This record gives sequence, C-alpha cells and structure tokens, in this order.
Amino acid sequence: MKKLDCPVQNYAWGKPGDKSIVSTLKLATTKELDLSLPYAELWMGTHKNGPAKLLDDEFHENGDIQFLLKVLSVNKALSIQCHPTKEQAIILRMKDPKNYPDNNHKPEMAIALSNFELLCGFRVAKEILENLSIVPELKEKLDKKDIEDLQNGNVEINKKALKNMFIMVMEGDNSLNKTIINNAIERIEKKPNPTDVEKLFVRLNKEYPNGDVGVLVSLFLNYYTLSPGQSVFLGPNIPHAYLFGECVECMACSDNTIRAGLTPKFKDIKTLGENLTYEMSPPNYFICDKNRKDEGIIRYAPNVKEFSIDLMTNKIKMLENVKASSILIVIKGSAEIGGENNLKIKSGDVIFIPASQETTPFLNVSLDFEAYRAYTPKI
Repeated sequence: MKKLDCPVQNYAWGKPGDKSIVSTLKLATTKELDLSLPYAELWMGTHKNGPAKLLDDEFHENGDIQFLLKVLSVNKALSIQCHPTKEQAIILRMKDPKNYPDNNHKPEMAIALSNFELLCGFRVAKEILENLSIVPELKEKLDKKDIEDLQNGNVEINKKALKNMFIMVMEGDNSLNKTIINNAIERIEKKPNPTDVEKLFVRLNKEYPNGDVGVLVSLFLNYYTLSPGQSVFLGPNIPHAYLFGECVECMACSDNTIRAGLTPKFKDIKTLGENLTYEMSPPNYFICDKNRKDEGIIRYAPNVKEFSIDLMTNKIKMLENVKASSILIVIKGSAEIGGENNLKIKSGDVIFIPASQETTPFLNVSLDFEAYRAYTPKI
C-alpha cells in the first residue's frame, strides 16, 4: 500500500479555496496552496490529464485500474452535457481528437457528500409543458404539432417530438434567447412565491448571463437534490449538469464530454442533440440502490464493469481483498490499516492498494471515519 500525491483541477465552477473540500483534502499532502483559486476536482487515477504521481508504473503493468475517482466541490453550474457510448467515443475521437481525446465511454456515479443539486435526465412530458409556460415567447416558436405530440402521443412519438423541440431550442439565436430569458425573469421577480424551477432559472442566468441556452434547457430537465450518501448513476447520452455541492464521483477512465450550454468551453450542439436518448423519467429513475455489505461497508455497485465503490464507516473491521488494485480516499477521521507495518491514514490521504494486498484489519478507527474505496470488481 502506498500514499499518493493526486492533482487538483482549478476549474472556474469550483468553490473558492477557503470553502472547498477539494483544497481541504489536498492540504493533507501539500503544505501550501493558493486559496485565492477555485478548487473544483481532486483526481485519483492514471488519466493523462491528471495522473497521480506514484501510480504510473504499477497501473501500466497490471492494467486493472479502469476507473477515475474524483472529489468534486461545485460552486456554480457545470455545463449541460452528456457522455458518449464506447462506439460513439471512437468515432468522435477520429473526427475531432482535440475536443474528444479519449476513445472510451464515461459512465459515471456521483455520491453526495453534502446536499448536492443537479439537473439530470428529461422530465416527464407533462412537467416539460408546464415549465414552458414560464417562457411563452419560446413556446410560441415551437412547432405546434410537436407540442401536441408531446402531450398526447405514444412513447416513440413523445421522444421524436421532444427531440425536435429540444434541438430547436438548442439552435436558437443567442440574442433572442437573451430577450426571452430577460422577459421571463422580469415576470418571475414580480411573483410573491416563485417555484423552485423559477428560482433556478434566475440563478442560472446570473451565473451564465447573456442568453446562454443552458438557462432555457433547465426547464426540460429534472431538478433535484441528493442528500448525503445518496447517489446517482449517469449512463451514456443522459443530459445532466451538476449545480452546487460536494460529491465523490467515479467513472470509466475517460474525459470525453459533449457540452452544449452553461459553459464558456467548446459547445457541440449538433452532436449532443443527435446522441441524447430522449427518455423521459422522474428523478428516482437515476438514484441508485446501495447495499450494506456488513456493519462497516456500504457498497455502490452500478451495472458497469469498470467500477464499484465502497463507503467505509467507523464500524469497519477489515480491509477486504477485492482481487483488484484499488484506490481509497479518507474524507473524514483517521484509522490504521494493520499488517506487518501499520499504515496510519487520516482525512485527505489517498491510498493505492495493490491487488495482492491480503485482507487486513482496521485498527483505532475514529468515530467520524468516512472513506471511499473504488475498484474494478472481479466477476
């Protein structure tokens, strides 16, 4: 077992250094940080855009680290985005390696460390139509047949209508979007009790002003808040955007992201519009089950081959041999991992555990201990 030195990403949407869990965790292994910067992500893995320093040789030798583990600290909305299938990723990389550098898919799971706000998946048709009443100027520009089909059609007709409407909104003129959004905000601000959706609409416009289409897109997507310990799984071509809070995130080892709103980065509206599934589901469709393996382990095991995640609590007794190399990060508290030479671990420590590591006892576990361990499960 080895302690790792893992890089941080200072993306603009991250929380300021004095408020970010990412900077707090990083300070466990770094004496000085510039806390005037935003600290958005801590990366734990071997991805070329941010490899951990002590992992390269071992990971390249055994090849069984197929995931990228992160901690995120979100201060304002990330881009409206989706991730391609493996087949789509290969094609995108061939066509545009600058913006799609990986030929791998990126299924991902987020586990909330705090109350964690996000947009995820398309709302059911009835809610989308209700939300469009917030922007009647936009609704007037949509094809009336698409609105009727979304309201009354079968599943496939619903999807086709939603796709037509969504692409039309995404391709809208920026200056017109700005007028539509500003008019809607004037009406919302006169309301004594605006809805949560309306409050979010106003907030997103403050974060991304000047007609960003992502503000309008928020009306189409489920908006909800995960409580600490709840998780969400995002498969290929599901539209989503994290909005605020902190989480542990794990994904297949890829950095491929198709963006189309709430971002100053490269937008690929055409690819996103064509790739989305246009499934309409309530929020609980995306929230994942978790299984208590024993007193001290809660297991998050999405239906993907690349990763599972174990949450370890103060009841943990043993470090299990999972028959694969793994990465463990301590979020809170401290403990010792037994063996010939006890390894003391504390908040912020990131540990590489080789596949050869035998089952080993945990010792002196603090009452507030909380750690996450990611690995590729063996079938």
